Amino acid sequence: MDASLAEEFGRLAIELHGRRSLDETIDQVVQYALTAVDCDFADVMFLHREKRIETVAATDALAEKAAHLQADLDEGPVLTLPPEPGDHIVVHDTTSDVRWPRWGAELATLGVRSVLSTRLASQHALIGALNLYAHEPLSFDGDDIAIAHILARHASVALATARKEYAVAQSIDARKRVGLAQGMLMERFGLDAEQSFELLRRYSQQHRLKLNDVARELIATRELPKREV
Repeated sequence: MDASLAEEFGRLAIELHGRRSLDETIDQVVQYALTAVDCDFADVMFLHREKRIETVAATDALAEKAAHLQADLDEGPVLTLPPEPGDHIVVHDTTSDVRWPRWGAELATLGVRSVLSTRLASQHALIGALNLYAHEPLSFDGDDIAIAHILARHASVALATARKEYAVAQSIDARKRVGLAQGMLMERFGLDAEQSFELLRRYSQQHRLKLNDVARELIATRELPKREV
């Protein structure tokens, strides 16, 4: 790796780990992929339980189409990435690769001939994948794979941190929202804090609604949401 590229990766690490929001972090990852690796477009996918794929960032409309194909067809490299951190899958030519025939054929019709998928993971769990695409076959060599691995390692740490911070922020917002809803019930019906929370909890269970959703509706409309059990 030459000095200029090493310097770029150092800058990337500082920028990624300094980002506050999950969206900003993901966007930075895919945009940097375009300059770090010789690819035409890129996306980041999260892989949730039961192999549900979520496309969370794409560099353009074509990248979004390519990303959605794996979810729509239920086949592709993201769904079969090896479990070891840092592993990858390369498709050298979508017109001749036999591992995912429907996915490959659809990508070829979009003008995509080469794909490099690199695993994004924390120490404890798979996060998803960074996918790089090229219009020409045989576009990704060993150097591209090595660079993608370095980018994926930085991105994995940054994304895991950003997701954790996002989850904490969401939890704090939810607690504030429930607390505000409790205050409204306490004022309206003369309840104490424990009684108002129990009312919200029972209502959410009886109507099969999340407690946070009940609180949000109460704050917005000053009425408890109506739903048949």
